[in-house]
Amino acid sequence: MSDAPATGQPSDADAPRPRPQYGEYATPEEQRARIQQPASEPSHSHTALPHTVPGRAHPPTAPATTAAARPTRTADRVITLALLAYGLVTVLSAVPQLWDFAGFAQTWMQVAGIDATFTNTAQGVLWGRIAAFVFIGGWLLTALLSWASLAARHLSWWIPLVGAIVTFIIATVCLTVPLLGDPAIAAHFLR
Repeated sequence: MSDAPATGQPSDADAPRPRPQYGEYATPEEQRARIQQPASEPSHSHTALPHTVPGRAHPPTAPATTAAARPTRTADRVITLALLAYGLVTVLSAVPQLWDFAGFAQTWMQVAGIDATFTNTAQGVLWGRIAAFVFIGGWLLTALLSWASLAARHLSWWIPLVGAIVTFIIATVCLTVPLLGDPAIAAHFLR
């Protein structure tokens, strides 16, 4: 007599393999039938899947195909937005100083230990305002690129850092032109 239950189902000893759990041993056709999804392309059950072990069909993991399946990267969003906020505060505080370039240059000269008055005011006004627009444009471009990267759920924390470095280098060049054009500053550095 057999140990099979009275329900007519085979016992575990008669089963050739364990019952599939979550599609572990199921073929793609069986998986689609369970979740009631139509086949997107004809499937060949006799075709071996890549990277499979005999008796165990494990297809390679596919990348996320929907935006909902991608990771949210909360820390990346917080860091990116914090860096953008810090950059905005920096720009908002720098622009008024650069707009009044003569005052900025005089303060810079005092900090640098140059005991003179800044006299290259015409060139200073022009280059100070250019530097102010560089700061504003650099921040806007950085914010736009960061926002697009965040919307696409890509790693974004590095964009405000690179944007700040590039903007600062360009603004520094703009500020150096009128400062080195002042006779007192040029004489200080040439001695």
